[in-house]
Amino acid sequence: MAAGGSSSSAQPEKLMKGLQLDKKSLTSTSQEVGNGQMEIDMRNEASVLNFTCALDICSHISSSLSLFNALKHKQKYESYRFEGDPNEVGHVVTTRYETQRVVGNGSFGVVYKALCTTTNQTVAIKKVLQDKRFKNRELAIMKLLRHTNVVHMRHSFYHHQQRDNKQQQREENDNNNNKDNNNRNNETNRNDPGEVYLNLVLDYVPDTVYRISKQHNQAGERIPILYVKLYAYQMARGLAAIHKIGVCHRDIKPQNLLVDTQTHALKICDFGSAKTLTPGEPNISYICSRYYRAPELMFGSTDYSTAIDVWSVGCVVAELLLGAPLFPGDSGIDQLVEIIKILGTPTREEILSMNPNYREFKFPHIKAMKWENVFGKEVEKEALEVIANVLVYTPTNRFDGLQFCAHEWFDELRQEGKSLGDNKPLPPLFDFTDEELKGVDESLRRKLIPEWVRRQNR
Repeated sequence: MAAGGSSSSAQPEKLMKGLQLDKKSLTSTSQEVGNGQMEIDMRNEASVLNFTCALDICSHISSSLSLFNALKHKQKYESYRFEGDPNEVGHVVTTRYETQRVVGNGSFGVVYKALCTTTNQTVAIKKVLQDKRFKNRELAIMKLLRHTNVVHMRHSFYHHQQRDNKQQQREENDNNNNKDNNNRNNETNRNDPGEVYLNLVLDYVPDTVYRISKQHNQAGERIPILYVKLYAYQMARGLAAIHKIGVCHRDIKPQNLLVDTQTHALKICDFGSAKTLTPGEPNISYICSRYYRAPELMFGSTDYSTAIDVWSVGCVVAELLLGAPLFPGDSGIDQLVEIIKILGTPTREEILSMNPNYREFKFPHIKAMKWENVFGKEVEKEALEVIANVLVYTPTNRFDGLQFCAHEWFDELRQEGKSLGDNKPLPPLFDFTDEELKGVDESLRRKLIPEWVRRQNR
């Protein structure tokens, strides 16, 4: 990888000796939860169970399913949705879903491809355990989002699921160890409805930027530059809309970028880490997947901005151009080493712009690499200009989403009659809403919306 240029000749071990980082930014997730940092952060939202859609789940699960069983067996759900004001006349709509296969899973829960048997439409259902210790922001945030480059939530519902046998046995053993509370606990277990799961019913999009990139890499190919531009543009446009309402995604990565490979329309998904940023309210710094984590997070900032998402977009675009991650750190400390090897040692001013409370400045002096040496001569200079304007230490110096979209690197997409080939049109790129363009100056609007589109809209 080109990142191993002359300025990276110093061994990471030597660099690490000079990197005095805020310990909070390097602790593991389990340590953060143990210290209460994650818990405090997650409890700022109102109770997720008191949501306003008046949805009620009337699903009865015949037997509990672990993830292993979920991979093998279909699950059927039925939910009742009240249309209109349930306090007036209204009426009830019954919607039934049948899961078909698991398409994703992780610490958050499971994502199924499912069939809505009521409408015969394919959907995705994200099933998330409602941990009583934390507050789930995802549902509240998804209700706020409606954009062509953000996955659409069609519906949501809750259901109860009995604990599996192994979990029940563990709880019984714990109860037996405390004889004073044994009778009371047994009574509680008999009345326990089980664990509560939130189900988000989303548009089903068949592929991701991650899988598309992996397929090309395995074939020894690079993603066609037209597709790279399309994915980069749509990422930035979607984030611009999200940031407009104060929401920070906090986990932009190729796996969270859905793509319809027939149209190459992109949609941002997985808002499980997202948060509405409030000035003066601290945020956790141990957030975002490592390769795409902005440097201010590694410097322990708790007062960061939506610019951390823009950094992540720059990392994703760089990865698509290179065919490999730009900053492949093995740990939190090594991640910063990888960034310094390319961007050079941050100045005192740049460090303070990332975290004004940072007081350790013992860094070895590393000279920044030239972007053309990182990517090679085959990458367009306009692409390097975009990278150079988002992968910078000072957060306020990074492009915002619409500035990113307006860059001349994307002029090819704005050409009248431009297609994917075989006369397939490009996905929607210029259908900006009034809300998207609110507060945007006229010169930027003219760059964003081509003249031929403006003529059609007159």
